[in-house]
Amino acid sequence: MMDIAAPDLHQQRLQRVADLLKACGARRVLDLGSGSGGLLQYLLPEPQYERLVGLELSGELLAQAKLRLSSHPGAVPGRLTLICGSYAEPQPGLSGFDAAAMVETIEHVPPESLSRVERAVFGWMRPERVLLTTPNHEYNALYDMVPGEFRDPDHRFEWDRARFRQWVQGVARRNGYRVSLSGIGDWHPDLGQPTQMAVFTRGGETRPR
Repeated sequence: MMDIAAPDLHQQRLQRVADLLKACGARRVLDLGSGSGGLLQYLLPEPQYERLVGLELSGELLAQAKLRLSSHPGAVPGRLTLICGSYAEPQPGLSGFDAAAMVETIEHVPPESLSRVERAVFGWMRPERVLLTTPNHEYNALYDMVPGEFRDPDHRFEWDRARFRQWVQGVARRNGYRVSLSGIGDWHPDLGQPTQMAVFTRGGETRPR
């Protein structure tokens, strides 16, 4: 049985997203569903970032992020802001950022609320880029999980690769983005990779996988 909780996969996700944000030259970044601040901890040391905003609905996780990041020399007022709120709702002042990250968070949203998330993130906030990761449900078979079992009891859904592709391409088409898909983690010839990733860029046409 593979170790579903192996910390290296989570660090791979954070590192990949951090690398892509740096490479695209983003200066103002939203971390949507920022949790306890893991991604922000990767971004704070980089001088290219002028403004970093973490948006998190859980007050407990937000408090953990504040504690975790408060002593970082880059966490100065005006550069780092932590906000308690939902990315399923329009957030005044958070529109037009260079990039937004949604790392392992969309699967915690009730499926009936996905249209609200789409409107708020891609219709209202409209960052130039959105980097989104989520579990690949097909890969769960390698974790000795029974069919239909989710990796976390708080997950409201987990998509296979076809369903994920369908959703992200629909979001891109409806909102004037193009999107490319990839994966993170060990590759299996039949099941793909444990983490799915979509990178949305405003303007242009969707690039098929």
